[in-house]
Amino acid sequence: ILQRKKPDPMNKSKLAPTPTPAGDTYKGWVFKWTNYIKGYQRRWFVLSNGLLSYYRTQAEMGHTCRGTINLATANITVDDACNFMISNGGAQTYHLKASCEVERQKWITALELAKAKAARMQAESGAGSQNAEFQSAMRMLGSKVEDLSTCNDLISKHGSALQRSLSELDNLTLTGEAGEKIRQVTERATLFRITSNAMINACRDFLSMAQTHSKRWQKALQAEREQRVRLEETLEQLAKQHNHLERAFRGAAQANASADSKMSDDDDNEFFDAMEEAPEFITVPADPQFHKRSSSNVSSFNSEICQDDQSSPSQELVPLKKRRTRIPDKPNYSLNLWSIMKNCIGKELSKIPMPVNFNEPISMLQRLSEDLEYHELLDKAAKSHNSLEQMCYVAAFCVSAYSTTVYRTGKPFNPLLGETYELDRQRESGYRSLCEQVSHHPPAAAHHAISDRGWTLRQEITVASKFRGKYLSIMPLGTIHAIFEKSNNHYTWKKVTTTVHNIIVGKLWIDQSGEIDVVNHTTGDRCHLKFAPYSYFSRDVARKVTGVVMDKTGKAHYVLSGTWDEKMEFSRVMQSSRGGENGTEGRQKTVYQTLKAKELWRRNPLPDGAETMYYFTALALTLNEPEEGVAPTDSRLRPDQRLMEDGRWDEANAEKQRLEEKQRTARREREREALNQRSSSTSEEGVPHENYKARWFEHTEDKITGEAVHVYKGGYWEAKDQGKWEDCPDIF
Repeated sequence: ILQRKKPDPMNKSKLAPTPTPAGDTYKGWVFKWTNYIKGYQRRWFVLSNGLLSYYRTQAEMGHTCRGTINLATANITVDDACNFMISNGGAQTYHLKASCEVERQKWITALELAKAKAARMQAESGAGSQNAEFQSAMRMLGSKVEDLSTCNDLISKHGSALQRSLSELDNLTLTGEAGEKIRQVTERATLFRITSNAMINACRDFLSMAQTHSKRWQKALQAEREQRVRLEETLEQLAKQHNHLERAFRGAAQANASADSKMSDDDDNEFFDAMEEAPEFITVPADPQFHKRSSSNVSSFNSEICQDDQSSPSQELVPLKKRRTRIPDKPNYSLNLWSIMKNCIGKELSKIPMPVNFNEPISMLQRLSEDLEYHELLDKAAKSHNSLEQMCYVAAFCVSAYSTTVYRTGKPFNPLLGETYELDRQRESGYRSLCEQVSHHPPAAAHHAISDRGWTLRQEITVASKFRGKYLSIMPLGTIHAIFEKSNNHYTWKKVTTTVHNIIVGKLWIDQSGEIDVVNHTTGDRCHLKFAPYSYFSRDVARKVTGVVMDKTGKAHYVLSGTWDEKMEFSRVMQSSRGGENGTEGRQKTVYQTLKAKELWRRNPLPDGAETMYYFTALALTLNEPEEGVAPTDSRLRPDQRLMEDGRWDEANAEKQRLEEKQRTARREREREALNQRSSSTSEEGVPHENYKARWFEHTEDKITGEAVHVYKGGYWEAKDQGKWEDCPDIF
């Protein structure tokens, strides 16, 4: 039932970095198979002078080469649309995968041309060496023949002298026996001279024949070499023509696609898999005949998306303040982690005194405000007239909040009780955000954001975290609310569990896992999102997220797919049915017939040098930027956090201890006041609860979820306009 269609190379080529040719050099990113644990890893490949070398990063090109293969004797084979293999007879084998079919074809063409040139150079050098060796052998044979000729002359000379001597002896009167001996010697000398002459003649004939045939062989070899050069030049010309035709075809395809988008006929719309190997369901291309019957609905859907995606930049508010783009680089201080962690196993992380070495120079309130990194998704949702389509944007916003955590292994500062943080982007982006730490044990922060573009976001998050020895689990507790004024739709959802691995040994890395239900309490629509946990043995894409948008009757309308650190796409469901492979616990997977996927959200690239700035995004770099007129409890004014950002970590640790002791003293004072007033109940240990009340949020019961939450009661922005902060506590 699962029918797959090969990915469109025209679309993927826009996403993958194109290898850059420079003369005889070809460079680019290619995925290389490493092992069954890590699978394919991205490597930087360089093709130059008939040698294919690879590096982990471009920076390694100057000092560390991870491997090189000579293409002159290599075999290049193509496995499928994106995979290809290079082997030199078993000693070295590279299993490679390009980002798309077009990129693979470019690499194959470059490799074949480089292989032909390398083979030609090797043949020329080999022919030259063979020719030199042949000439040397001929000269040696000639010298040997000359030696034999000299020996022949000497033999002839000495043989003649010997024969004369024997003739003189023959003329003497000797006995019969002596004469017989002399005749035998004379015959043998004559035979020796005849044999030596025959040997010399045979050697001379051999040398003459070798010289004659060598000239003939050299002419044949030269003709073969010239013919091969002509064939290689023809092949190279054909490859260039192929690339030219390929580029022309892509241009024509894009022109046709743009022309077709202006036509009302939907018969040419493309259908394909919205998602491959979804864990709970299967997607297949929809039947084009079914699509014809639903052309009016699909046309309105496509036009609505296009209008939303092609909004004019002139409608956006122009920034009036230039924000900073850098912070001081992170110092390289060493610290014995185990000496701190060995006594913390099983304890609540918020109750453990931690040095700033494990922190990043922002507070949890600022980290909470980073959820608005992709606020434009809520802007698009506010413009949407379809509640199901609006649900897709809200779900994408829910996933986008985790994209900033992929490299962020540092721990934010725990906010002090009463600490606040404002994020005023009304002039730039149309929204204002306020966070306040409303409880310390358990730590809880209330957040309220409102936009001029028709949406409100509020949440109260309590973070429960446990250190398990090898990993750290962070469980956000609380509900997030998104309300849209125009449609009066009210959405709620919760966050998934964040896990930090390799706490003691190895490189820290972060994973998100769990399930989220985004619910529209106005219409009853629901979106079920699943964050797949990372597994070394899984063949799925890492950090994968899948989801289905359903109406109140349970009918699926959209399928979501992507990764929480890169992008999310959605596809409209045309039909659904039970069938396909059996899922978990013997249940059958649902088969969805979908239209072509459209991109909902894509992560913004990190700023240059982000690895030295705690991997902060462009928004995170501005969160702790000093700003005038903020409340005296604002996180920007926190001294230990500011000292850490400036790289003065020893002073930051001392200041952090002072602030924590001041906070404990204030808490004990509140408990004494509560005990004296006898207005609060006592806990099981006999210690009265503190009678603390938040300054800008009030404690109430949520009408939607029934939870006890803190809701913004107003007054902060008015107090800021008037500069009246008398009621703010002194916490710093």
